Amino acid sequence: MGLAELVQEQIKVLPERQVKEVLDFIGYLKSRHEQNQWNDLMQAQEKSLANVWDNADDEVWNQGITVNRI
Repeated sequence: MGLAELVQEQIKVLPERQVKEVLDFIGYLKSRHEQNQWNDLMQAQEKSLANVWDNADDEVWNQGITVNRI
């Protein structure tokens, strides 16, 4: 029997109120997993684009200063 089946068997004996709590917890775990994937993607992009973002022309963005060029 796989893990999903074991969880299903355990849920069958719970009252509906607790089953709703289990569903809420599953939703929390899913959102945390998705956030971790998003953070991993952002870190990967940051590393690969570091040389593009870190240059003298873009330094004004880091400082929050507006520069008018003629």
